[in-house]
Amino acid sequence: MRVSADRTVCVGAGLCALTAPGVFDQDDDGIVTVLESDPAADARAAAREAGHLCPSGAVRVVEDGE
Repeated sequence: MRVSADRTVCVGAGLCALTAPGVFDQDDDGIVTVLESDPAADARAAAREAGHLCPSGAVRVVEDGE
């Protein structure tokens, strides 16, 4: 799994950081920051959920082999 975020389209909703705090955070302006681009197995479900919840589509989760 690879996780990335497009900071140029992030609206600062914070759902990613709330859903997967070990994978995402927000900077002082509320914009997404990726903490772990290859999350551990126990954080992958939360990272997937964060990708689905992101209202701007800034968070991208790509499964291995895609």
